Amino acid sequence: MNGIINVIKPMGMSSHQVVAYLRRVLKTRRIGHAGTLDPGAGGLLTICVGHAAKLMQFMVEYDKAYVAEMTLGLSTSTQDAAGTTESVNVDFQITPNELADALAAFRGEIEQIPPMASAVRVEGRRLYELSREGVTVERKPRRITIHKIHVNKVWNEYEDVLTFGSRVLLYIECSKGTYIRTLCHDVGAKLGIGAHLSFLSRVRSGPFDLNDGLTLEEITSRTSRGDLSFVLPMTRALPDWAQVKVNPLAEQRLRHGNPLLPEDFVDVPRQLQLDEYVFLLDVSGTVLAIGQIRRASGLVCQPIRVFMEG
Repeated sequence: MNGIINVIKPMGMSSHQVVAYLRRVLKTRRIGHAGTLDPGAGGLLTICVGHAAKLMQFMVEYDKAYVAEMTLGLSTSTQDAAGTTESVNVDFQITPNELADALAAFRGEIEQIPPMASAVRVEGRRLYELSREGVTVERKPRRITIHKIHVNKVWNEYEDVLTFGSRVLLYIECSKGTYIRTLCHDVGAKLGIGAHLSFLSRVRSGPFDLNDGLTLEEITSRTSRGDLSFVLPMTRALPDWAQVKVNPLAEQRLRHGNPLLPEDFVDVPRQLQLDEYVFLLDVSGTVLAIGQIRRASGLVCQPIRVFMEG
């Protein structure tokens, strides 16, 4: 079994637990995920099965989209609802325009400091491991990009101002490595009122959205009936890559990782550029390998991940 499965991860379950569950259901060991979701978050988690696990290094570059709820006036140790309360501010009023101005300041390329409750490594240790030991260390800021951030809905006591406990539902499109809870915390800090992430759902990851996803119960039910149609082709994971078909006579050379020359191809769908990655397929459309173009003018392609057995 080789391909992509999009899971709608339930809140309360870690990404690692989802992978472990699917290993048992699908009866396969070669499986992983392309982008962690915190246990407290739900939504789209893309799973790579079999040979597709070799695509994960490329899939982690995906942009993501989230729906997030930010609660105003209360900040926590983990920047989300799972942490202990660090500060409470009940004496403030901000207008929708002030909120909009604060959100606008975070659009584009910004620097963000990873939270202590994260999987980032510092001197070989995960930050969340240090956090559990009560240790706080200095973290270097990272460059991320917030492509879009806008308000979907506001729940507040008053119509014209936001006060303690007001909840703001945000839609966010961002680059890899963005911590939405840190974004909510930083917005609250900019407003001078404190805030934390109270709900998070990933609604898009690269080319996939929630419409591509299935619950674990749906996957289990279909698998028990022998229906594996939910396993998507590997090419769906990276739709911008060209799909180049290889002459059957060249498959043995490909198997051994030898470069492919113009006479080794039977179908090149478009002009290829130096250094770009491509899928290498047999004439029936089965993915044989990932290749990289090393010389575009003469079309020399070097296999870098070979999926053929034997």
